[in-house]
Amino acid sequence: MPILHLQMHPGRTDEQKRAFAREATKAAVETLACPPESVEILITEIGKDSWAVGGKLKSEA
Repeated sequence: MPILHLQMHPGRTDEQKRAFAREATKAAVETLACPPESVEILITEIGKDSWAVGGKLKSEA
């Protein structure tokens, strides 16, 4: 069973998340030859105060 993890900053709408889940599932089914019911997608929203790049928090950039 494929499990896809998406980590992103907050701010996307539920419709955008639905669209991502739909399209990512479609791609997994076509590429991995698995049933759609086996594809799991975890969406984790991480605030910019908890995400750092190059030693600096994104909230400080």
